[in-house]
Amino acid sequence: MSTLAPARSAPPRAPRSFSITSPRRSPARLLALLALAVVVIAFVAPMLWLVLGSLHRDAGLSVPFGAGWTFDNYSKVMNATTLWTPLRNSCILAGCSAVLTVIVSSLAAYPLSRYQMRFRRMFLYTIVFSTGLPLTAVMVPVYVMFAHFNITDSIWATVLFMSATSLPFGIWMMKNFMDGVPVTLEEAAWCDGAGWFQSLRRIVMPLMAPGVAVVTIFTFVVQWGDFFIPFILLLSPGKQPASVGIYTFFSQYGAVAYGQLAAFSVLYTLPIILLYGVLGKFLGGAFSFAGGLKG
Repeated sequence: MSTLAPARSAPPRAPRSFSITSPRRSPARLLALLALAVVVIAFVAPMLWLVLGSLHRDAGLSVPFGAGWTFDNYSKVMNATTLWTPLRNSCILAGCSAVLTVIVSSLAAYPLSRYQMRFRRMFLYTIVFSTGLPLTAVMVPVYVMFAHFNITDSIWATVLFMSATSLPFGIWMMKNFMDGVPVTLEEAAWCDGAGWFQSLRRIVMPLMAPGVAVVTIFTFVVQWGDFFIPFILLLSPGKQPASVGIYTFFSQYGAVAYGQLAAFSVLYTLPIILLYGVLGKFLGGAFSFAGGLKG
């Protein structure tokens, strides 16, 4: 009688070891860091030239390192004709255009976001197409219209046209931000007797404060740096903004006062930095509806 020997179990296999490449050493991360370094240098180098050139007496295309550091460039440009009047005009044009664009675009975006309309999709496509329309294609008929109604060289008429150029992007952005606000919050207000304007002003607009801040900053920055529209529509030197007044530092013989130009540019960017500081807290916020949907 033969006895069967117990089958031997196969020895356990050792677990496979996987080699994971550290993200710090991966080629993709190195290429990303290199690309970011190039972008940073491209943005920092002109700003560094502005700061150093505004503080040097003999600043040119390159700033010499040595004697000549002074604040004379700032003292020469800080006068009513060169700086303060153009900055005031820029604040009027850009600020009024931003406020008017936010108000009109919020009123126009509300029915597009809340109501079911027959031609809504076509209207939205028209808005998207309008954002890519170049201003050079319409400035000639606009100037003819301004001359016909005798409103050329009018700051407020220019504000209206600059606001109109910002409306397509403003309506599109406002509509997208407004879609993120739940309609149930407005339905509760409607049950209490509130109308559409009250629900828009007291519920929708406060909840989409980050979106309002985005549209405000974008419109202000675009209109603050706009050169073409005020250069064509505003003829008096006392009504032109700082974006056009920068021509003061270029003479007809090709000479450029680089130091004063750099000082003027530094002061010209301060309102934009101030605007980002004031509205930055809204940009960092998020749409928070927690607690609004309870019950």
